[in-house]
Amino acid sequence: MSQAKERPILFSGPMVRAILEGRKTVTRRPVKPGFPSSVTEVFPYAGAPHVWMPALQSGEPWYEQVRECPYGRPGDRLWVREAWLADAQLDSIAPRDLSQGEPIMYPADGSFRQTGCAMISQGRGRPSIHMPRWASRILLEITAVRVELLQDISEEQAEAEGVGFLRRAPDADETLTAAQLFECLWSSINGDESWSGNPWVWVVEFRRIEP
Repeated sequence: MSQAKERPILFSGPMVRAILEGRKTVTRRPVKPGFPSSVTEVFPYAGAPHVWMPALQSGEPWYEQVRECPYGRPGDRLWVREAWLADAQLDSIAPRDLSQGEPIMYPADGSFRQTGCAMISQGRGRPSIHMPRWASRILLEITAVRVELLQDISEEQAEAEGVGFLRRAPDADETLTAAQLFECLWSSINGDESWSGNPWVWVVEFRRIEP
C-alpha cells in the first residue's frame, strides 16, 4: 500500500473562511492540459481511482490517455496556502529565511498564529503562493477524486463548494441558486469564457483534519 502524500493547494480568503466554518468540503480545478474537444466521456482507470482515460466520439479512433490528478488520491493530504503576513520589522525578509517561531497573521479571518512572542506591528501582506509549509494552519485529507464537466455541478455540490457568502448576483437584485452562485465565483476567477467552454475539471472532495 502506497504512503499518503502531502501537497500544497491555494485558496482565496472567502474559501478559507468557508473551510474553517465547515461550509466547503470540495474544490474544482481545471484539468490541465485539457482533454481534446472530441472527448465526450471520461472514465475511472482500472486499478487506480485517481487516473482516467477519455473516450472519443463514435466513429473516431479509440485511444487511451492516462491522467493523474495533480492534487493526489483519496488518503493524501493538502496543506492550504492562503494570504498571510508577519511582523513589519520582517518585511524585507524572504519567506524561506523567516524563523518558524515568528507569529503569523491570517487576513482571511484575522486570526493569529501565536508562538510565545507577540506581533509588534502587522507587516505587508504576503501572497498565498509564498506561504511556507510551517506557516500553514489548515490541513485537508482527500476523501474522493473524480473528473466531470464543469457545468454538470449539482445544487448539492455547489453548496459544498462554500458559495454561501455570495447571496446575490453581482450588480443584480435577484437571489441565485447555489449552482448559479458557483458560476459567478468560477467566472470571477477563471473568466466568463471558461464557464461557457464547460471544461473538464478535477473534483476533489476533502475533510479538514488537525495539522
